[in-house]
Amino acid sequence: MSAEGIVAAADQDDPVAAVRGENLTVVYQGNRVLDVPVVQLRAGQTYALLGASGAGKSTLLRVLGLLEKPTTGTVKIEGRSVSRNDLESRRRIAAVFQKPYLLRGTVGDNAGYGLRLRHVPATERRQRVSDALGRVGLAGWEDRSALTLSGGEAQRVALARAIVLQPQLLLLDEPLSYLDPILKRDLTLEFAGILASAKVTALYVTHDQDEAAVVADRIGVMRGGRIIAEGEPEAMFTLPSDPWVASFLGTESPVVGMVTRAEQGIVTVDCGGVSVVAVSDLPTGTRVSLGVRPEDVLLFEAGVDIPKTSARNRLEARVAIVSLAGATARVVADAGNARFSATVSRSSATSLGLEIGLPVTLLFKATAVRVQRQTPVGATDTELFRPARDMPRT
Repeated sequence: MSAEGIVAAADQDDPVAAVRGENLTVVYQGNRVLDVPVVQLRAGQTYALLGASGAGKSTLLRVLGLLEKPTTGTVKIEGRSVSRNDLESRRRIAAVFQKPYLLRGTVGDNAGYGLRLRHVPATERRQRVSDALGRVGLAGWEDRSALTLSGGEAQRVALARAIVLQPQLLLLDEPLSYLDPILKRDLTLEFAGILASAKVTALYVTHDQDEAAVVADRIGVMRGGRIIAEGEPEAMFTLPSDPWVASFLGTESPVVGMVTRAEQGIVTVDCGGVSVVAVSDLPTGTRVSLGVRPEDVLLFEAGVDIPKTSARNRLEARVAIVSLAGATARVVADAGNARFSATVSRSSATSLGLEIGLPVTLLFKATAVRVQRQTPVGATDTELFRPARDMPRT
C-alpha cells in the first residue's frame, strides 16, 4: 500500500487492530519529525517499521508505546484512547531495546523483575518466569548469573523479561542491531518463532531489511517521518510501491503489462516485448504489475542446454547491472522492456563472466510471479510499457 492508500485507510478502523495511531505528529524545535495519519497493529501480529536512521521509526515506537507524548494525535489500544498518564495501559506494554541492560543477580531475578514490581506472588512469579525462559530457549537457567551470559543469551533474557508480563503491546527497538552477523541471523529466526508462538502484538523497529522480512507479518517503510509504504513482506519485497521504495529495499520496480491470455488460473502477461506466465485469476485485458524475487530466478549462460524443468518462464535477456556483496552477486538483466534481478554466488558470477551486455537466460516458475491489478490514472500504453530502466531512482 502506498502513502496515499495509507492515508485513505485512516477513516477505516480495522476491527482486529489492537493498537491504532491517528493523526500523529511530533515537532522538535520547529521541525516535524513524525507525521503519520494512521497506523494500525493487528492483534497477535508483528508489525515491523523499516527505514534508514532518522526516518522516525523510534519516535513512532515511543509514541505508540506511551513513552512520549505526540504533539498532536491519538493512540488507541483495543479501541480506547490512551495517553502517557494512563498508568494501567502503560503497565500492559513491555519493551526490548538494543542493549539488554540486565541487573546484577540471576537470570531468574532479571526475567521476573517486572513481575516483582507488580507484586505478583512468588509462586506465580516462579512459574511464569520458568515458562518465559522456556519460550526463549533458556529453560532451567533461573539460577545462572546474568553476568556470565553472552550477548545473544542476554538478549533472550531481555525478551523473556518482556513477554513474562503478558503485554498487550511488545515494543522491540533494534533488539539485534549490536550483535555480530552470524549470531544476529540465528537470533532473528528464533525471535520470529518466539513472537509467533507467543501471539503477542509487537512493534519491531529495525533498519535491517532481512530482519524485517523474517520477523514481520506486516511491514511499514518510513521516510522523513512518514510511513510511505505498507504491506505484507512478500508483497513489499516483490511489488514495491514506487522506485524509491524499490531502491531502498534492494529490489526492482514492478514490471508492468497486460494479461493477454487467461485459462484455468494461469495467465500470460505481455510486458512489452516479452511474455511472462503467472498464476492468477485476473481476466484478459487486465493491466497488471508483476514481480519475482531474485532468489526465485535462475540465471544461465545464453545458448547452453538447460535441463528440462517445470519452470514456465524462460526469458532471453542481457545483463544490465552486476553488484557484488560478500559471497553473493546481484545481477539485473533486461528482457524486452522488463527488468528482473537474480541472486547468484560470487563464484558463479566469476565463472559465468558476468558483465554488462552479456546475453543470459532467465528461468523462473509461474508460481514465483506475484501479480496484482494496476489501475494507473490516465496512463497510456506507452507509459504502461515504459522500460523499468527508464524509471527514476534515488
